Amino acid sequence: MATKIIAIDGPAGSGKSSVSKQVARELGFGYLDTGAAYRALAWACLNHDGFSVDQLSSLNLAQVFDYQISTDPDNFWVKVGNNDVTAAIREPQVAEFVSQVARIPEVRTFMKALTHRLVAESGKPAVVVEGRDITTVVAPDAPIRLLLTASEEVRLKRRSAELSESSAASVMRQVSERDASDSKVVDFMTPAPGVQLVDTSDLNFNQSVSAVIALIEQGLS
Repeated sequence: MATKIIAIDGPAGSGKSSVSKQVARELGFGYLDTGAAYRALAWACLNHDGFSVDQLSSLNLAQVFDYQISTDPDNFWVKVGNNDVTAAIREPQVAEFVSQVARIPEVRTFMKALTHRLVAESGKPAVVVEGRDITTVVAPDAPIRLLLTASEEVRLKRRSAELSESSAASVMRQVSERDASDSKVVDFMTPAPGVQLVDTSDLNFNQSVSAVIALIEQGLS
């Protein structure tokens, strides 16, 4: 039986990553952070001679980008070749560079195929797949499609709380710039037809998880 995709989109700071991971944990599903692949490719461009933004549209990424990621919500890791880049892809320079990679059409086409391959190889009955265009482009036929949002004020506060005060200004710039850049490629702020909206502005973490699980169980029943 084919693995089901639980598609969850949302802007930075909406809580989609932490909520998606906990939802997968509680339901016994796999978890896939699609943004990690874009970050890993950005990391490769910054660290390997064979990759540059100018080359990406002409590279056969399926052959040259050796990307691996765990779909176990309790044991999350990301690798490029023999390099464990789980921590490295969260570095500020990668975060600020990733939008240059994500806007390339050939990259997005590759990422869609990569996502479906990783889901198929997960061995799980379902995988919670989170990103920016999962509900609309990557898996528009998924049985459950949710858009997690929160007000910009709440999103910036959440992101800044995860990091030191010294990087708060950098976080605000990253979130705003990433939203602006990605919004030119995909509308991740407005739910497409058939996509259910979950606004977490006034919900704490546990309430957000419960709201998402309720919608998943309702949709799969």
